[in-house]
Amino acid sequence: MLVLSSPSGAGKTTISRAVLEAERANGLSLSISATTRAKRPSEMAGVHYHFMSEREFLKKQKAGDFLEWAEVHGNYYATPREEVEQALSEGRDVLFDIDWQGASQIRKAAPEDMVSVFILPPDATSLRERLERRAEDDGATIKRRLTNARTEIAHWGEYDHVIVNHDLEVSVKEVLAILHASRTSAKRQTGLAADVAKIIADLEAME
Repeated sequence: MLVLSSPSGAGKTTISRAVLEAERANGLSLSISATTRAKRPSEMAGVHYHFMSEREFLKKQKAGDFLEWAEVHGNYYATPREEVEQALSEGRDVLFDIDWQGASQIRKAAPEDMVSVFILPPDATSLRERLERRAEDDGATIKRRLTNARTEIAHWGEYDHVIVNHDLEVSVKEVLAILHASRTSAKRQTGLAADVAKIIADLEAME
């Protein structure tokens, strides 16, 4: 599980989509979050988010249908459990575009299966400019996102990797490098023990 987190406007979602496009052929799938917030004009249900009412969300949360959930900017967000577990059972990597609260819950539930990356903006001014340039939120919402960014950024030290998003293309390459490296870790190569045992046995037979 590759987890990407950042404050709003730091580039997390854009980087996630670029990484997904680059690695789709290798089996990478995106965990599509559920949310109670209103759909933006540029978004599609089932593609960017699973949009639902607060009542439906809380019902699913109570039933244990979410791997993690959190309240962010006055709305609920969560990761549907079934989709993730199916992908993992098929041996596919799963990419998460979630906040620090969700990352913390996944880290506690499955620390050995998780690689986490925190995306930082170059500075506070660029973060504000990116939020304003999106033109999808009103002034009050942007102000709330900037206020919440302080809390989110304070958790950067909990992540395995930290990338300062000066340049989108470079940041995407850095995330891809982290993903590729994680695939060669000993704990990810489940058939490695048998292969090593065979090599040792064959070497002993040569003596």
